[in-house]
Amino acid sequence: MNGPWTASRAPAGHRSGLRGRLLLGVAVKPCGALLGAILALAFLASPVPSPGEQPANVYRMGWLASGRSPKAVSPENCPLKGSLFWQTWVQEMRQRGYIHGQNLVVECQYTEGRDERAPALAAELVSRKVDLIVAIGTNQVRAAKQATSTIPIVMRGVIDPVGRGLVASLAHPGGNVTGLTDDAGLEILGKYLDLLTEAVPTASRIATLRPPSLSGEPPSLAWASMLETEARALGVTLQSYRVRGPEELEGAFAGMTKARAEALLVVPHPLFGAHAQRIVDLAAQSRLPAMYPDREHVTLGGLMAYAVDELDMMRRLGPYVDRILKGANPGDLPVEQPTRFLLILNLKTAKALGLTIPRALLMQADEVIR
Repeated sequence: MNGPWTASRAPAGHRSGLRGRLLLGVAVKPCGALLGAILALAFLASPVPSPGEQPANVYRMGWLASGRSPKAVSPENCPLKGSLFWQTWVQEMRQRGYIHGQNLVVECQYTEGRDERAPALAAELVSRKVDLIVAIGTNQVRAAKQATSTIPIVMRGVIDPVGRGLVASLAHPGGNVTGLTDDAGLEILGKYLDLLTEAVPTASRIATLRPPSLSGEPPSLAWASMLETEARALGVTLQSYRVRGPEELEGAFAGMTKARAEALLVVPHPLFGAHAQRIVDLAAQSRLPAMYPDREHVTLGGLMAYAVDELDMMRRLGPYVDRILKGANPGDLPVEQPTRFLLILNLKTAKALGLTIPRALLMQADEVIR
């Protein structure tokens, strides 16, 4: 991410230059994206229709995501009933006059963590003549964009959408793609490492679980460089383990055990979200305290996560969908960056690992599972 980073203060206990650039609970935006942020805030501040002000048409919306699908995807469970994630979305859309099953039909497709399935699933949604596609994750957004240049696409869960060629700029995306980016800059990786070493101050060998490099992606060397720079500042050694699919997870963890890794950092990727439970279980079996990029990992038994506030992001999808369904051009709607990150800790897992979380870190946590 180009441009200087600014911050009004740095959290106490800072042991590297990272926290002067990224604050707990708030992602500080790079100056180069300030225009996009201002335009996005102005756009989202537009008046919200009353619940009774329902759109006259029935809209069909495609939903393309990387996770695991419900046992049977149908109009009755897409969105999935009983899920706080979906309830937040349903409530946000209801406030804007869209009632699921009445004037809004959602068709869901899931890649089950297999990126290669995305193009076919995106093409399937296009063939169903949906009015709009919500695509979650870089690969899903790219697949949807390749499948159609006319159907609007609202993205989420994407890092560096400009660098990946998904939009022309944050302020003026152009084309048929807009929405939300999870991008807080490469510094977020250093943030993960910094917090992990606070939780496990005795760790000197830290394993990193990473996806393989993908063609068309920005150079993964930038990610590696950021982590290595932070590792040197913290006095720890990194061990890299790349996996191409779920069948390679056990081998990666066996390698960590053999190399006597003392902690684990899981890099954000749809593969690791789709197989969250398996990764958490393997980390527990290997007795590795781990930092994850998603809250779900911690609720499943992982030690800690520093993650985008998913419910907040779900709410913020609503204005994009509403404006586009009412005729707005997606290319004119600025891409919005995250404004809220959460630190989540699992004290049950810490106890099982024989680990005492420092009080200073506990006080910074947004959520503690006991």
